[in-house]
Amino acid sequence: MGSGMAKNLAIKSTKPVYIYDVNPQAIESLRKEFPQLKAAKSALEVAQATSTVITMLPGTEYVERVYEEIEETLEDKVWVDSSTIDTMAAQALAKRVESQGGWMLDAPVSGGVTGAQAGTLTFMVGAPNQEVFQRVSPVLYWMGKNVTYCGQNGTGQIAKVCNNMLLSIHMLGVSEAMLLGTKLGMDPNLLTSILNTSTGKCWSSEICNPYPGVIATAPASREYQGGFSNKLMAKDLRLAMKAASDVGFSPPLGTLSNKVYQTLDSDKEFNKLDFSSVFKVKIKEK
Repeated sequence: MGSGMAKNLAIKSTKPVYIYDVNPQAIESLRKEFPQLKAAKSALEVAQATSTVITMLPGTEYVERVYEEIEETLEDKVWVDSSTIDTMAAQALAKRVESQGGWMLDAPVSGGVTGAQAGTLTFMVGAPNQEVFQRVSPVLYWMGKNVTYCGQNGTGQIAKVCNNMLLSIHMLGVSEAMLLGTKLGMDPNLLTSILNTSTGKCWSSEICNPYPGVIATAPASREYQGGFSNKLMAKDLRLAMKAASDVGFSPPLGTLSNKVYQTLDSDKEFNKLDFSSVFKVKIKEK
């Protein structure tokens, strides 16, 4: 995700773009394609060199580590965190950044690796106020097609966990529909075409269809490599279940989906595969 976002910044930004990744090969690969990108040796170096910092990280603890590294540089800076993290953690971090004289926005994304590469991501943004949101939104439009102000800090994370809970449910439904149809003798390409011109159409059927070969660009057509991993989906569903518990709500379908993806996360065969690989599990079920 971060790689695709950085590529679009390299193409569209009017100012120098500094990049950092704990994996040096990721930096090297990006700079081979976009030599105008400036390689930093740490998150601190990025923060020192820029007025706007953007992070895309696997979870809450990683974002908190970055804060600890860059906190003394945050005066008059904007920090946009596009990671999917705990809502209360996002709110607490925003307060800490404010105490340093800066502004933090939680701006998780939807659209997957394909959207990151194409610059068509959807950003769900929680910000201290509209003024700060307006200040940073042009940068987000370099990486995305839809940029929505959700409200105060934390509301971007609320929107994201709701979206990903629904996405997981959609993927389970599309997997079962594709498996049922093909077991009954339907051609998978024809069935996909019908679903995508009918009321069952959704992102999981049209863009990330789990049946191998029906969508050439989908992870299913490259043995479920790349894309949005089961590990990350399981993490997002844990966040959704925590948020639901915090308000005394037990979502039946979300709970079922969470159980499925926690099982995939605990399986070394599956945890790094795209979340559409749940289709492979459905095939094995009797």
